[in-house]
Amino acid sequence: MLIHPTAVIESGAKLGADVRVGAFSYIDRAVEIGDGCAIGSHVTILPYTRLGKNCRVHAGAVLGDLPQDVAFANEESYVRVGDNCIIREGVTIHRGTKLGSVTEVGNDCFLMAYSHLAHNAKLGNRAIISNGALVAGYAEVEDGAFISGNCLIHQFTRVGRLAMLSGGTAIQKDVPPFCMTRSMSSNTVMGLNVVGLRRAGYSAEDRLILKRAFKRLYQSGLNVSQAVVQLDKEFSSELVQELNLFVKTSQRGICRFLRGGKSPD
Repeated sequence: MLIHPTAVIESGAKLGADVRVGAFSYIDRAVEIGDGCAIGSHVTILPYTRLGKNCRVHAGAVLGDLPQDVAFANEESYVRVGDNCIIREGVTIHRGTKLGSVTEVGNDCFLMAYSHLAHNAKLGNRAIISNGALVAGYAEVEDGAFISGNCLIHQFTRVGRLAMLSGGTAIQKDVPPFCMTRSMSSNTVMGLNVVGLRRAGYSAEDRLILKRAFKRLYQSGLNVSQAVVQLDKEFSSELVQELNLFVKTSQRGICRFLRGGKSPD
């Protein structure tokens, strides 16, 4: 381990092999840091926070602080960060708000500067949260989703797998998997996240099937309840079934299609 002499490591903290801690950082009791992690300068890591292996935490990040919830009763709750995550300058991740609850970050996630994860938020694997994006309490961002700069995600809202929120989007409704929102808009999608699907290795045929399903869901004149029935009848594709299950299980309703926006491609 390489610990700067000005760093403070409280008794009870557990640091794995080959951990580096920069100048003026503070690691409290009941913190676990996995092998190979690099903690920058002026980082604060508070109790009940656990980092997996090979994470990088940049200057000024605060992990495991108390939730911003007036109902919080100072009970033991947690932050759990997976392996190979990058947490940039000024990021804040707060503990769960109820006894034993968790704010969770998956593996291979990238949280850019000054983004915020509130209590009980959940990020899947390979999620990217860009600069200044705010993820409210109990919100869920699924695997491979991309949240652009200064987006606002309301509490309890879900963002589906490989969805993309364009810059400045605000959502209070769920964003279905593989869809993309329009910049500076609220609760709307404008088409499929084609670039994200290509990068994830999905073929032109896969994208074409999703395009047809998207049109059935959003542009057929059917309401959502009618559309999910049609998707079940017409499509056997696993991707479409994933999309359909997400819509069926939405508790907040899904974002509407922005007519006049970019059509699915």
